[in-house]
Amino acid sequence: MLPQKQKDTLSLAALIGANLIPFIGIFFFDWDVRYIVLLYWIENLVAGFYNVLKMAILNNAQKNENVSKLFIIPFFCLHYGGFCAAHGFFLMHFFKIGTGSSPLENGNEWWGPFIFFQILFSTIAKIWASKPPGMIWAVMGLFISHGVSFVENFILAQEYKTSSLQQLMHQPYQRIIIMHIAIIAGGILVLKLNSPLPLMIILVLLKITVDIHLHKKSHRIKTKEKKKKRDRAVEEKKGISD
Repeated sequence: MLPQKQKDTLSLAALIGANLIPFIGIFFFDWDVRYIVLLYWIENLVAGFYNVLKMAILNNAQKNENVSKLFIIPFFCLHYGGFCAAHGFFLMHFFKIGTGSSPLENGNEWWGPFIFFQILFSTIAKIWASKPPGMIWAVMGLFISHGVSFVENFILAQEYKTSSLQQLMHQPYQRIIIMHIAIIAGGILVLKLNSPLPLMIILVLLKITVDIHLHKKSHRIKTKEKKKKRDRAVEEKKGISD
């Protein structure tokens, strides 16, 4: 098992590397701020994908919580999918990405709450149809970055033993709220100024800074929780032996 400091270095390097990819789009493919914001929205989907994997392999000693995965994971997919759908639908219209038409224009609405999945899939299809050159490589970079963090921290650092379903349910929303208030506010300013290069660079650097802060904060909290559980187990063993 790698030392914790080395794991943090690997996952941080992957995070920073993936976040530098937009510079390639800006300098070589003439991306404007709309496509930068679009990429950051797609990252929400990537984060949600890995969060489902985390909930699925979570190792909890309580059997009732393991059984509750059968309800919580589908509920998370529905709720988080609907959240991302509404967010993407807003970005599609505000930043004029894609066709700008309604995802439900065909009139065949899906049953009940599954309409949120329909909105999400339709929004993804419309946005992806208007993707700029090089976007596929940026998305692959995000998958690799989050994948490295997933393996290094959740698997090898054994966060799957100290995390809970409740924590994992709320984790992606915390990231979206903090991240996208800053990104959308900055994106609107850059858009109003017709996407000047210096401000787009500042926007990307802002996102990298916030990402690093959230990454360190998240894993620092989980390291403390892991230490508390280990100390508690030691105390319980001492009590039994006494």
